[in-house]
Amino acid sequence: AKGASTYTLRIFWHPRGVGSFTDWATFEKDFWAEFFLIDPAKSTALALCNREQYGQRKQTLDEYIDSFWALVEQVAYPNGLQLCLTFQDGLHPALMEHIDNLAEGCPDDEQVASWYKVAQDQWQLMEI
Repeated sequence: AKGASTYTLRIFWHPRGVGSFTDWATFEKDFWAEFFLIDPAKSTALALCNREQYGQRKQTLDEYIDSFWALVEQVAYPNGLQLCLTFQDGLHPALMEHIDNLAEGCPDDEQVASWYKVAQDQWQLMEI
């Protein structure tokens, strides 16, 4: 909402006001550039790599996995080591420490589904 009000004020404070747009197509182009991502896949991929912006934090593990999976699907992120590292980086620190201390049953670093399963199993053990 803040962005919309700022955008509106910018237009109305312009010396020509709404007349600063020569036609509807010009307004629409400006509006899209202001409010819609030019490359949503790139922005999503960057969000996945920014731990400050994205991670489990106070979400349940299932919520984190669901949101992580949705973002991965948006950018068609390939399965493999980088995807697993990105998933690990967003896990709650106590859960990650628990997984790091496993003597056996460690997840496969090339298959994110393996990480989902091990994380869910360990999360349940931690909650008990």
